[in-house]
Amino acid sequence: MLAGCTPWPPEFADRYRERGYWTGETLGAFLRERARRYADRTAVVGAGRRWSYTELDVRADRTAAGLARLGIGAGDRVVVQLPNIPDVFEVAFALFRLGALPVYALPAHRRAEISYLCSFTDAAALVVADTHGGFDYRDLAAQVRAETGGPEHVLVAGDTGGRPGLTPLEQIREQGGAGPGATAEPDPADVAFLQLSGGTTGLPKLIPRTHDDYLYSVRASAEICALDTATVYLAALPVVHNFPMSSPGFLGVFSAGGTVVLAPDPSPATCLALVEQESVTHTAVVPPVAMLWLDAVDGGSQAHRDLSCLRVLQVGGAKFAPEAARRVRLTLGCALQQVFGMAEGLVNYTRDDDPEETVVTTQGRPISDDDEIRVVDSDGTEVPEGALGELQTRGPYTIRGYYRAPEHNSEAFTADGYYRTGDLVRLTPTGHLVVEGRAKDQINRGGEKIAPDEVEDHLLAHPGVHDAAVVAMPDGFLGERTCAYVVPRGTGAARAQLLGFLRERGLAAYKIPDRVEFVAAFPATGVGKVSRRELREAVRAAHAPDAADPPTVPAPPSQQ
Repeated sequence: MLAGCTPWPPEFADRYRERGYWTGETLGAFLRERARRYADRTAVVGAGRRWSYTELDVRADRTAAGLARLGIGAGDRVVVQLPNIPDVFEVAFALFRLGALPVYALPAHRRAEISYLCSFTDAAALVVADTHGGFDYRDLAAQVRAETGGPEHVLVAGDTGGRPGLTPLEQIREQGGAGPGATAEPDPADVAFLQLSGGTTGLPKLIPRTHDDYLYSVRASAEICALDTATVYLAALPVVHNFPMSSPGFLGVFSAGGTVVLAPDPSPATCLALVEQESVTHTAVVPPVAMLWLDAVDGGSQAHRDLSCLRVLQVGGAKFAPEAARRVRLTLGCALQQVFGMAEGLVNYTRDDDPEETVVTTQGRPISDDDEIRVVDSDGTEVPEGALGELQTRGPYTIRGYYRAPEHNSEAFTADGYYRTGDLVRLTPTGHLVVEGRAKDQINRGGEKIAPDEVEDHLLAHPGVHDAAVVAMPDGFLGERTCAYVVPRGTGAARAQLLGFLRERGLAAYKIPDRVEFVAAFPATGVGKVSRRELREAVRAAHAPDAADPPTVPAPPSQQ
């Protein structure tokens, strides 16, 4: 187990192996077996390329050998910041085969997040695209190196533009040669990669996922979702998100021998055209994107599309309003599947045989019989069935601790190993969960999680800010947006100046506050703490949800 990670207690690990959840397969071997089984079937379509399972397998081998020549090996961390292009699969599986760990960063991340990830993980390399969505990731890599002094290697999928210190990914693959090259066979119980949490304090915590636990959730998800070789899955969201990675995501599709189609952005014009062109059967989106698609088809710009191939639209990442959920079958002609989960582990699905009312009003039930669920009050006492409480969970694919975060782990996990999710839920008699909100201060902006403390820390760095508090404000389109309450210092600063300051500090666009309110002081609790509850109530009273105010770009926050 990677140093700084919390393993499952032996009695639980033994149980999960005995019950067949953990099979001893690694992610590198997973692709090898699918390439043997599905050889010439199309695995990936995207960025003008179509790769078979064999081609993806060979490219992963060659890239692994090239990375080994750079000195990257077992246990090394590599920050991977790639958009939805086939290279992201090639790089990930190459690292798995070396026993090296991808550290998945979102395309929307900027200097603040990437510098943190490279420094915190002591990354041996950073892998970026050249440009995507009008943004130059090569410049970002240069800024990160200037700020942190590393990582040693920066690899670029595409054109380096002649910039010094950057190596084309294609060159790494060519240096790997034609053979399978140097590979390792990690222990299936080892950490395979690190994902980002949607934490409530500071910069994101890192989630260690092992080969055994993650592949169990992948196989089980593929079975629940009835995937097979005829499945064509459109990855509309960034594929390094947990949802489009494993619920069932691209790994679930690979498990079943299907085809993954990569969309460069989640807009209706892009994605619905791909659904039609590639005969897509399954796709997954967050609620704001689902509503954009529904509007575009329901008498809108995409009403002419033939979407008869589409069988299932998955919606997750945030609660999907029942009113919108009822529109899916009528507008798109396909089934809705609600998905509720977290990168830390637990995943819930509505099922094919669930009544329609259950599908549109609940967020599903857990994957596994060994997903242990309890719903508790503020004192930690379990509430009666149907009562509102905070969700806690443990199971064969829910982590026992974040990477190198012992103090946070003592708060995020109970003494008996349950993860405190922070989600307020009700448990139905059928075992389905109805998500009602968040117990924590985390903001869920259309599926992207924002930690208020992180944004506040950046605001407090401005000389015109005395104090700052960031809270959620309701929004009919994204579910929640961010409002920053600011107590000025001296002459203060205008809203535009503050937002520009945050951008200059390299904060991801989806974390930039949607509204700034200047106040003389914050309301306080009885013990003198800032009353975030009163601030939330104030912004809700002043600014009712406005479903007619979508982002300027029809995309989830991670693409802005």
